[in-house]
Amino acid sequence: MHRRIVSPFTTHAARVAYPFKSGYRYRGLVAKNMKCQPIKTFDIRRTSRQYSQALKPHPNMSFCKHCIQGVRHEGEALGKLETIAGVDCYVATPTVDYPKDKVILFLPDVFGIELLNNKLLADDFAKNGFKVVAPDYLNGDALAADAMNSPSFDLMGWLSKHGADQTRPPVDKVIAALKAEGVTKFGATGYCFGGRYTFDLAFDNAIQCSVVSHPSLLKVPQDLETYFSKSQAPLLINSCEVDQMFPIAAQAQADQIFGDGKFAPGYKREYFPGCTHGFSVRGDIKDPLIKAGKEGAFKAAVEFFIAHL
Repeated sequence: MHRRIVSPFTTHAARVAYPFKSGYRYRGLVAKNMKCQPIKTFDIRRTSRQYSQALKPHPNMSFCKHCIQGVRHEGEALGKLETIAGVDCYVATPTVDYPKDKVILFLPDVFGIELLNNKLLADDFAKNGFKVVAPDYLNGDALAADAMNSPSFDLMGWLSKHGADQTRPPVDKVIAALKAEGVTKFGATGYCFGGRYTFDLAFDNAIQCSVVSHPSLLKVPQDLETYFSKSQAPLLINSCEVDQMFPIAAQAQADQIFGDGKFAPGYKREYFPGCTHGFSVRGDIKDPLIKAGKEGAFKAAVEFFIAHL
């Protein structure tokens, strides 16, 4: 019997069950009852070096235009805001019985837990049988969807206040509190900015399964090599064709380090042609390739958690 995946692109009345196949990218869901409204694009006109200096201790951090563009996907968020260990969290809980000893940490991009797209993704992991906790590791200071459109917005100032010293402690507090409640296994799914923190948690073996989608902040190949040598968490990377933050060359290095069975805990990389950085959260699903990429990345993540968490 195959376990079904509930997709973020189907309503309660239009969910479809599909069998899992190794190496199979699902591209068949039909989006229904959804409206898309473009968010204006802001083109950052600063150099990668300037951004790198702003966000120590991760010296390779920079933002490309794809990090700050997308569409808002209409829908109703079903989770709720809770305070865990003093940290605001968006919590999505399955409506059916689920393993109480497992939690997926949803580590969002710079738009944080306030972005509807992020809430809907968290909800859909919950619909697939996982409790999801998305901590506000941006400390109430996530970017609004239109923040970059304001000529007065100080990006450099924002970045300087969101380095690891400010953003990692809330995640650690939430993990400690959940452990005290009986959670023993943690998965993490990190998007863009959150990819860095998924790697850091894996370095410390604080999580037992890692999924990153178009990750930012990574030093390649150093962070890949550190992951290989220190972590016991299986790793899935959702990658794409156009990604300044994790380009084709970095993807190839990941395959060289982890692939062909070299990483014993487990490794898989998905590649979605025609997609750009940010596709799995904020991609414009009116573009069939991006729609297929977003659907495929979600399905791959669910499959990976089912297999390894």
